[in-house]
Amino acid sequence: MEPSLASTTDLSDRLGRPLTPAEEARAQALLNDASAKVRSYTRQTFTRTDNETVVVRAQQGEIRLPQRPVLAVASVVAIGAGGAPDLPVVGWEWDGLDIIRVCVDSPVINLPERWYEDDVEAYPGTYRVVYSHGDAQIPDAVVAVVARMALRTLTAPTLAGGVTGETIGPYSYRTDGSGAGTAVIMTDEDRQELKDAGYRPRAGMSMVRFR
Repeated sequence: MEPSLASTTDLSDRLGRPLTPAEEARAQALLNDASAKVRSYTRQTFTRTDNETVVVRAQQGEIRLPQRPVLAVASVVAIGAGGAPDLPVVGWEWDGLDIIRVCVDSPVINLPERWYEDDVEAYPGTYRVVYSHGDAQIPDAVVAVVARMALRTLTAPTLAGGVTGETIGPYSYRTDGSGAGTAVIMTDEDRQELKDAGYRPRAGMSMVRFR
């Protein structure tokens, strides 16, 4: 299991008090759930990973690496199809952010003529990239969203899903709403805050990860 993106200390800091024993018993599981939802939504791990191998498809000679920030790119290999061998790419360039530019015909240099003449089918634009990425510390905006998601559930006045209420003297109220109960909920506000921090999900990227 990947580590949670916020801690019980982050919850206590936002509450302005230590967690109660009952809250402490539930807090870590709620943080794990909130972290999983944030990772799923952003498609980011937010943790430092060295020399991860991914298989990605280039678009018009550009490979967009899925995880940010990219720290270093170690190698780029064109994956062969139909019996063609995998080949290290010649002359690739990393823009220092998240894009690798490859020369379209670079994989076919010094190949047998039968592959050179049919290079479109032999090298359809899929690459194996080894790179390092991630943050030394979880970004503050991510910590804030994860902690808020967990706290909404942790401090709900009842474990009945979707039900919130309060009693003050003779007055009481009860409403149905999101964020209460046992399930952690990601709201539109949470998604917008992640987008504002630069973690908008990218559509249409095909990628396979290897450790």
